[in-house]
Amino acid sequence: MNYFKFAFFSAAFFMTNAHADPGLDEAISRLQHEWAIVNYQTPEDRKESAFETLVGMAHDVSIRYPDHAEPIVWEAIVMASEAKVKGGFGALGLAKNARNLLLSAEKINPNALDGSIYTTLGSLYYKVPGWPIGFGDHEKAREYLGKALKLNPNGMDPNYFYGDLMLEDGHYDEAITYLKKALAAPSRGGREVADAGRRIEIQADLKKAQESR
Repeated sequence: MNYFKFAFFSAAFFMTNAHADPGLDEAISRLQHEWAIVNYQTPEDRKESAFETLVGMAHDVSIRYPDHAEPIVWEAIVMASEAKVKGGFGALGLAKNARNLLLSAEKINPNALDGSIYTTLGSLYYKVPGWPIGFGDHEKAREYLGKALKLNPNGMDPNYFYGDLMLEDGHYDEAITYLKKALAAPSRGGREVADAGRRIEIQADLKKAQESR
């Protein structure tokens, strides 16, 4: 799906939800799929506006299901992805908002989406600049990613992000261990685009770690 199809889908999404509730599971599946399309298949010069639209979609789901952590988590994931594309001080504000959303989701259900709250918090804490510019903290990143791995020890994302953190910190052997585990993780039903894109990232990190040790 290209950007123009994504824009059409976004309009259709809101029109559909104005007349009928597709259910939380279906709404989450749509958000997951559209995030993967934007993150891995949308041209770089269109990603920021596409993520901004998707944040609005996710927020709409969060409002309709205020007692569920899942849509809040996905709103945060999309917002963090927008921050990555945006860059600069504007990105820091988005990252802080994403962190706050995740902390609010944790109060509702810390185990939601197989530990995705902690996976995303961990990734934020090592990707955001540290003090005095931002809230980045590699120790907190390890702590959150450790929690994610306890909830989902064989998952692709927690192993990838922990391996990526170890690579960034220069712990190459440990990085290789977690990245290989991420690469061997089982496929996620209905998330073929996300899995394919993530595996490319894992392989790139694994190559860096193997060449650096």
